[in-house]
Amino acid sequence: MNNLLVKLQNAKKYQPSLALLSLAERNKILISAAELLEKNKRKILSANDQDLKNLQRVDMHDRLVLNDKRLLSMEQGLQALTKLPDSLNKILEKKDLKNGLHLSKISVPLGVVAVIYESRPNVTIDLAALAIKTGNALVLKGGSEAYRTNKVLVSLIHQALAKHRLSPNLVCLIDSKENWQKVLLNAHGLVDVLVPRGSQGLIEWVIKNSRLPIIETGAGVCHIFVDADVNVAKAADIIVNAKAQRPDVCNALDTVVIHRKSLNAVMSELAKKFIAFSQWAPLRCAMVPIGQRYVEIFADDESYRILKNVYPMKFLRKAKPTDFGKEFLSLKMSIKTVGSFEEGLAFVKQKTSGHSESILSKNPKHIARFLNEVDAAVVYQNASTRFTDGGEFGMGAEAGISTQKLHARGPMGMEALTSYKWVAKGDWLVRKQ
Repeated sequence: MNNLLVKLQNAKKYQPSLALLSLAERNKILISAAELLEKNKRKILSANDQDLKNLQRVDMHDRLVLNDKRLLSMEQGLQALTKLPDSLNKILEKKDLKNGLHLSKISVPLGVVAVIYESRPNVTIDLAALAIKTGNALVLKGGSEAYRTNKVLVSLIHQALAKHRLSPNLVCLIDSKENWQKVLLNAHGLVDVLVPRGSQGLIEWVIKNSRLPIIETGAGVCHIFVDADVNVAKAADIIVNAKAQRPDVCNALDTVVIHRKSLNAVMSELAKKFIAFSQWAPLRCAMVPIGQRYVEIFADDESYRILKNVYPMKFLRKAKPTDFGKEFLSLKMSIKTVGSFEEGLAFVKQKTSGHSESILSKNPKHIARFLNEVDAAVVYQNASTRFTDGGEFGMGAEAGISTQKLHARGPMGMEALTSYKWVAKGDWLVRKQ
C-alpha cells in the first residue's frame, strides 16, 4: 500500500484522540512544543543552513531563513495560543422547539486538514499549533527547499505529542520526493479540507487538480489608494511599510493608486523615504544584491515625470498595463494616477484580488465608501496592508489568508479550522407531521 495513503489513514484514525482532549491538555502539548523549540535551536538552525545552501532562488531567501529572533517569535506564538479561549465545544446557538427537540449548535474540528505551502518554515509551527489547539489532524506538504528544516520542526512536534501519549500520526509531513500529488489531491474521505498557500500558480494548480474541498488563499494583489486630502509624511510612511518591510509576503503592497492633487507632494516624500530605506535594507535583505535594495517603481506617465527628478533612474520604469493587477512579491511596485476619488475607487474594485486594500484619506465620506464598496477580505482606513496577519489580528497564528467567502475569509485562526454540528435532544420523540 502507498506509504502516504497509510499516513492519511492514520491521521484520520487518530484525530478523535486529540479532539476529545480538554483545553488544558491541548495547551500542555503546545507548551511542550515551545520548550522543545527552545532546547533544539541549534539543531533547527543547522538544518535551515543546509536548506539555504541548496536554495536556487535568491528571492526566496528571506522567506526561508530562520534565526534566533524568528525562533523566539515561533516559541512566543505557541505560548500565546495557549492563552486564547477554546474554539471547540462552544455552544453557538441553542433553542427549544415546539416539537419537543432541544437543539444546540456546537463547534467541532474540521477533522483532517492538509496544507500545501512554500518556503516559510515558521508556517509549519503555526499550522501545527493551530491544529493541536483545534483538535485537527494535520497533513503538511511544504516546499522541497525547506524540507530539512520542516523535518526537524515536525519531529519536535511529534516529541511533544508523544510526551502526552498521543500518536505522531496526528501531524504528517510529506516528503517532496514522494509521488504525493495523486494520493493527496484525491484523498476524499481521508482529508476533510485542503488549503493551498503560496503563489497564484500553485493555488490555481491545486484548484484544477484536487477533488477535495478547498479553502483558497488567493494571490495578494494589494493596493493603497491615496486620496486628495492626506497627511503627506504619514502616507509615505505607510506606503514604505506596506511595500518594503516584507516585500515577499502576500500582504505587501503592489500598487499605489494616487489622486492627482496629492501626486507631487506624496511622490517627492516617498522618493526620499525609499532612498533612505535602501540604506538599511541590508539589515533585512542580507542575500539581496546591493543593486536590488532599492524599490523598483513602475510608474504611469504622470508619476514618472515627477519621480525622474527625485528618484534613481536605474530603478524607475514606465509602467505597462501588465504592471497593474499584478502581485510582485519583491521590491517592486506600480503607481497609477487618477483624477478623482470615483476613478480611484473604480480602479481598486477592478484590480483587487480580494485580499487587502487600504485608503489613506482625511475625507470621512470617501473613507466610508471605500470600506463599504471594496470587496476584499480586509479593508483598511489609514493603515498599512501589512497588518493582514493572524498574529496581528489577535488570533495567535493563522492557517492562511482566505480570499474566498466560504467557509472562511481573511486571516484564518482557530475558528476557521472548526465546523459545527447540531445536537438534538428529545424525550422519546417521533415526528408527527
